[in-house]
Amino acid sequence: MSTIRWRVITKLHNRPNLPQLDTAPCPGHKAGRCHNGQGPMRTYLDFEKPVAELEDKIEELRQLAAKDASMTISDEVARLETKAATLLRQSYTRLTPWQKTLVARHPNRPHCLDYIGQLITEFTPLAGDRGFAEDSAIIGGLGRLNGRPIMLIGQEKGADTDGRVRHNFGMARPEGYRKAIRLMDMAEKFKLPVVTLIDTPGAYPGVGAEERGQAEAIARSTDRCLSLQAPLIAVIIGEGMSGGAIALAAGNRVIMLEHAIYSVISPEGCSSILWRAADKAKEAASAMKLTAQELLGLGIIDTIIPEPIGGAHREPMQTIRQTGLVIEQALIELDGKDGVEVCKARREKFLDMGRKGLL
Repeated sequence: MSTIRWRVITKLHNRPNLPQLDTAPCPGHKAGRCHNGQGPMRTYLDFEKPVAELEDKIEELRQLAAKDASMTISDEVARLETKAATLLRQSYTRLTPWQKTLVARHPNRPHCLDYIGQLITEFTPLAGDRGFAEDSAIIGGLGRLNGRPIMLIGQEKGADTDGRVRHNFGMARPEGYRKAIRLMDMAEKFKLPVVTLIDTPGAYPGVGAEERGQAEAIARSTDRCLSLQAPLIAVIIGEGMSGGAIALAAGNRVIMLEHAIYSVISPEGCSSILWRAADKAKEAASAMKLTAQELLGLGIIDTIIPEPIGGAHREPMQTIRQTGLVIEQALIELDGKDGVEVCKARREKFLDMGRKGLL
């Protein structure tokens, strides 16, 4: 590409009405800490309280030792660390579906922009649906995965309060799905594989979104995934709830992180419909078969990416690197196949799910 053309692209993406994406990983993830990077403080889930107490004791001992150089704490710290690691391993090897739901929603879990910052080089964000507006809940653009050009489309929840408001907690409006359709059209035109990163509690249910055709936009996005004449790899990195997730997840390969969840409705939504109560979410999660392990057994997904002990939020960089390797392997498996072939295989895959479900 010529120098002049690169300057034009740079100038366009510096316009104030286009999103300025900070695709670098957040300081907390870079240091193996929480998103805000303010220190080693972690957010603990309810079932992690015994681990939290042990890690708090370890931190107290280290602070005391920092004030008094004569203190010898290595043996006690090693004992507590071993005990905490054992408790953590035991907790995460027997997670219930509801506990997996909590892990999938963990605020320190790596998000779409963290994956872009670590895996994608030369990322060029593309904005707007060319019909109404830009939707920051869906991030899309061109980039390279280990040198391979791809179109990446992902749902971003936001890492802090400002980010969550800006990205609408990952809940896309119709213009977000129409932007995704536009980018899939572009990928097909230039024969680029599409990688989608799914992480949403669902499509935005606001009045304005419904007035602008939310259901129609989701349906058309799902249809475009199925008709796309280019490889499509969908990765569920956190929550994959409702049509808001399915609209980007009808891929040749559907991949889930070990503690991600994927379903047509959230456990809370299921509870309110079936039990007409908000306190049955745990029972709903168990009945819905929304975990990666259950969905693999049903043939809904193709691959599970193992997470570090304690979940992706404890070792985000390790999780991101492993995810990149799995995506790359999935793309290699589809190399050499023409667009018509990958489209037909994708449609047959999803039709086959329906056939099996009717038997």
